[in-house]
Order: sequence, then C-alpha cells, then structure tokens
Amino acid sequence: MNLTSKVPNMRKALTTLRALTTRKALTTRKREVPSDFDLVANTYDTLVTRNPGYLDHLRLSASRLRLPNGGKGLRLLDLCCGTGLSTDALRAEYLDAEIVGLDASAGMLSLARSKPSLRDSNVKFVLGDAMDPGPALRFALDLGEETPLVFDGVLMAYGIRNMPDPDSCLAQLRALLAPGAPVCFHEYSVKGSPRAQGTWTFVAWSIIIPSGLITSRHTRIYRYLWRSVLDFDSRTQFEERLRRAGFVDVHTEEVDGWQKGIVHSFLARAPLTEIADRV
Repeated sequence: MNLTSKVPNMRKALTTLRALTTRKALTTRKREVPSDFDLVANTYDTLVTRNPGYLDHLRLSASRLRLPNGGKGLRLLDLCCGTGLSTDALRAEYLDAEIVGLDASAGMLSLARSKPSLRDSNVKFVLGDAMDPGPALRFALDLGEETPLVFDGVLMAYGIRNMPDPDSCLAQLRALLAPGAPVCFHEYSVKGSPRAQGTWTFVAWSIIIPSGLITSRHTRIYRYLWRSVLDFDSRTQFEERLRRAGFVDVHTEEVDGWQKGIVHSFLARAPLTEIADRV
C-alpha cells in the first residue's frame, strides 16, 4: 500500500481518536457537575425561570406519569431534583403523594429545602449520588436492608444526560421502581436534527451563557450544558437505551414553544414482572 492510499485511513483514524478523546473528557467532566451547580445554586432559579415554558414543561412531564388519586398512598422519587423546581411540579400534580428528592449538589438542595412550598412532612430531600442512590435513600427513609426500597413513580429532569455512565444509572433506577411503575425523563435531545441543534446553540450562546455570567459570574456549567446537550442521545437512541435497560412501553411526548423538538418527555415503565435485583 502506497502513502497516498494510507492518507484516508490515517484521517479516519485521527477523527475516531479525536471523538474518543472528546467523549472521555466529557465523561470525566460529568463528575464535576455537582460542584459546578454548588457555585450557581443561589442564582439558578433566577436564570431558568426566565426561560418561557420552563416551569410549565416540568409540570407537564410530571403529569405524564399519569398516577391516580393525586398520588395518594404512593411514594415518588425526584431524581436529580436540584433546587426543587421539579419537586414542586410533582407536588402540584400529586398533592397526596410522599415525594423524595435526591441530588448530589448540597448547594442546590439547600435552596430546595428553604422553599416554603416544599416544607411539608410528605416531602424529603436527600443528598446522594444518582449513579448509586440506594444507600442514601435507605438511610434517609430509615429502611433496613431487609425492607424493599421501592418507588411508585420517578421523575428525572435534566439528569440522565449528566450521568458518567447512563446505562448503569438506568439499571439502578429500574431496580427502584415497583413492577409496572412509570418513569419520566424530562430531557434535552437534539442529535440528528440540524434545526434543533442550531436553535439550541443559538439560545445557549446568545441567552443562557451570557445570563449565567450576569447572574452568577460563572459560565462553566452553562458552557458544559451546551456541549452535553449536543453530545446526548438522539430521541431514537435514548428510547433504544431505555429498552436495552429493560423498560417497557417506551415512548416520547413533546413540549411546545421554542423547546419543541429540543426538550422531551421520555416515558417508560418497569416490567410488571420485575426481575432486577432490588437496591
């Protein structure tokens, strides 16, 4: 093989190497996200609630769990609850449910705990790792090892994209669900859609990142947000990831506004016959 014929193969190898290096760097970066959120916790709500539709879409995704009787007698998990905006959405839809919010950012949780609307005996906040939520949840709920740790529904808003190993996280999450229980992943997904990618990049660099600088003097988490959304699964890819993890009734429902085609409610259920080991 002469040098000319080797060049395309070398270029292909270099492109693959760059992609792998970028993916490895992003995976490492995800482990730093909780500490980044600590830095912007005090101004986070100010920024995101100026986003038209942000709160309405969270509540829409919460409602899509479609749980009966206002959640009476049910225990729900708000995984990666942040400052409690998603917890508020669950609370509004399922007033009679027990709700547990878990997050890895102490700063964000401090804000959540301070909100009058969430100071309720039926709402509890837990500092823990969504990659391995079982130990922190058991401790907070005072459950012994012999007692099953089970939830009747889970909302995970803007969280699965930040997991260093999303497949491992999904396995942990599925093990927490009661047989047949629903889960909703409220998440960005733009891969495969040039329009969605272009709109997201424009909004991120013209509004979100500058607003982060103004409100908190920090842009690192918001620049990561832009990159991580572009890198995350396409709608079809994430649906397939959920099926591989053993979820059933997998489908996606859309939101309106500028977020249409960008933010989605990814919905699924645990199988009625649950074979995963309980956490």
